[in-house]
Amino acid sequence: MNKFQGTGVALVTPFNTDGSVDYNGLKNLINHLVEGGIDYLVSLGTTGETATMTKEEKKKVWAYTAEINDNRLPLVAGIGGNNTLAVAEEMKSFNTNGYSAILSVSPYYNKPTQEGIYQHYKYLAEVSPLDLMLYNVPGRTMSNMTPETTCRLAHDFKNIIATKEASGSFDQFNQIMRDKPEDFLLISGDDPVTLPMIALGA
Repeated sequence: MNKFQGTGVALVTPFNTDGSVDYNGLKNLINHLVEGGIDYLVSLGTTGETATMTKEEKKKVWAYTAEINDNRLPLVAGIGGNNTLAVAEEMKSFNTNGYSAILSVSPYYNKPTQEGIYQHYKYLAEVSPLDLMLYNVPGRTMSNMTPETTCRLAHDFKNIIATKEASGSFDQFNQIMRDKPEDFLLISGDDPVTLPMIALGA
């Protein structure tokens, strides 16, 4: 069974009233989720407010999360952005200790073409120190990664192992399930459609 099948939880990042990270709160949250029986954790995805944090804060949160998790569950780090070279540099400098994969959101704001999205992920796949998960969330990025682009990436790069889909399109989910490599995972990124996506094989 793939280590990322099942329920993965995107961790929130607790903050103190002075704006600093509440590490004790983060520790309690991680332990609560691990003991609650989930299958893997995502550190500093959208829910973790990564877009509002400094590079140093992110490094500390990633390291602390790995320390508290202590290899009890697979860990995924959220590293993404719309500047391909900047994301690549962040990936190359990432301390992979305790982590199994990187989740990287499709470029936002720039409204890239499908070829632009492909080239962005191609570059990242070639430098990523860990397996890579695509993340399609057009409601936030304002551009949709089509099933053709998703499956092209999945077939072209063995270290691209999954996509987190939050497009809300069942036609899109079906097409990905039909055309993806057998071991490539389609992961629900939108809670209201999780059950029907599971029924489709996600």
